[in-house]
Amino acid sequence: MPDADPECLFCRIVAGEIPATVVHETDTTLAFRDISPQAPVHVLVIPKEHHRDLVALAQADPALAADVLATAAAVAEAEGLLGDGFRLIFNNGGHAGQDVFHVHAHVLGGRALGPMMSA
Repeated sequence: MPDADPECLFCRIVAGEIPATVVHETDTTLAFRDISPQAPVHVLVIPKEHHRDLVALAQADPALAADVLATAAAVAEAEGLLGDGFRLIFNNGGHAGQDVFHVHAHVLGGRALGPMMSA
């Protein structure tokens, strides 16, 4: 893939070098189960192209950003989360808790998730 970082964990998953439990795939996105789930459903949605974070993706390719959101919605529907609701989180930068610097959305659900943050 031309827009890939050979050192990036998620680029390596896209390339098939690292296994993942894929739940949804399109030409431009990949959705797979988080290896350390924080809820009964915890799926990561990534663009197949490498973009460091949400801001970089939105600035470089708004259509691809829309694809990521559409994939997140498809995952939420497939996982049965539309009725009770789900949370979609993008951590952008180190202070926000981003630890893999390839933009990714967390689709979380399957139980009541409580408040966004505690004081």
